[in-house]
Amino acid sequence: MSTYIDQTLKDLKAKNADQPEFIQAAEEVLTTLAPVVDAHPEYQKNAILERIVEPERTIMFRVNWIDDTGAVRVNRGYRIQFNSAIGPYKGGLRFDPTVNLSVLKFLGFEQIFKNSLTTLPMGGAKGGSDFNPKVSPHTPGKRCSDGEVMRFCQSFMTELFRHIGPNTDVPAGDMNVGGREIGYLYGQYRKIVNEWNGVLTGKGLPFGGSLVRPEATGYGCIYFAENMLKTKKANFKGKVCAISGSGNVASFAAQKLVTLGAKVVTLSDRSGAIYAKSGLSLDDLKAVMELKTVKRGELSEIAKQLKGVKFFPGVNSWQIVDKVDCAFPCARQNELNGDDAAYLLKHGCKLVAEGANMPSTPDAVAAFLKAKILYAPGKAANAGGVATSGLEMSQNAEHLSWSAEEVDSKLRGIMAAIHDNAYAAAAKYGHKGNYVMGANIAGFVKVADAMVAQGVC
Repeated sequence: MSTYIDQTLKDLKAKNADQPEFIQAAEEVLTTLAPVVDAHPEYQKNAILERIVEPERTIMFRVNWIDDTGAVRVNRGYRIQFNSAIGPYKGGLRFDPTVNLSVLKFLGFEQIFKNSLTTLPMGGAKGGSDFNPKVSPHTPGKRCSDGEVMRFCQSFMTELFRHIGPNTDVPAGDMNVGGREIGYLYGQYRKIVNEWNGVLTGKGLPFGGSLVRPEATGYGCIYFAENMLKTKKANFKGKVCAISGSGNVASFAAQKLVTLGAKVVTLSDRSGAIYAKSGLSLDDLKAVMELKTVKRGELSEIAKQLKGVKFFPGVNSWQIVDKVDCAFPCARQNELNGDDAAYLLKHGCKLVAEGANMPSTPDAVAAFLKAKILYAPGKAANAGGVATSGLEMSQNAEHLSWSAEEVDSKLRGIMAAIHDNAYAAAAKYGHKGNYVMGANIAGFVKVADAMVAQGVC
């Protein structure tokens, strides 16, 4: 590793000692950049690494709202506007008790390179709140009501609106921020600014949303993995696939795999994991989607309804499979550790594509790279969601709505381009087949060159 990279990381760790997720993300990227940094001395001359690890703007604010009992509640809101060198800030909003500066800085940092890889003009950002829509603040065992979620979203947007705009910062959904939340957020934004524009993506179809946006991250992950398999002259037909998570990303990834002839055997959530040795059917997946998006329930409730499905409480998807060809971590960061990686490799896993952001711990990533399996990091494999958000921005700017076939075709093309660019970058710098290095370098170079061209700003 170059002295320049080493010193940048040392300084970053000293400044952000209380932010482990952010340090992990920055270390994962910077430690792969030595070949390109050595080949481009202008990056050090312009302090590109020091600038790229520091957000352009960090916004933190109070969110006051009133619950159904009339009690005043207070949460904390954030927006990390990390880098806008190649386009307006773009990145999701996450509502979850785990949200803090470290988590959002890690996500925003990753978003810089993910957005760069899509080939679309989008900078990197992330935001959210420690608000938890899954837990009522006044009734144990219940969720927040729609009214409580609406009032929280309205209060959150009342502060956030002043920091965003269609050519400044375009948020989207993320964990626990789906169509319901985006609708409430957009309604409040429109009311405050007295203007209709494409400031949020993931909107409902009647007010500017894009077809295929809910499916995009899951579908895109599988499209990327398909391209990896093509390098080995293989496909998904007959492959046994384990998936973690059961939200949009996991469910639509599973749906796409089944249509391609694969056998999806696991899904998971916070209550545990389900295992279907014979594979989940499209009808099974439809039932899971209804449970999660309509009933807002847990997988423990559905195992009894589905034939041939077993529920394992309190575990993840990885160590309940007898045999596995491909794994798709689609839940959350650091969910797949070194022991899980060892189990998957021992049981035949030859491909891992990340549908979530940084779901594999550093020791798991090291194990996959050492085993020389096909391994795709999240910044490449899960870029389909933000890519389709970018397509939604284009449709909004043109006041048009494209067909599902047109959007899906563009998504396939973008994921193929991300794959090919990452593959070529790794090969160019002597690490053929290493998608971690390839994705990091390909995403970094575009942003770094833009920063150099724009001067010290």
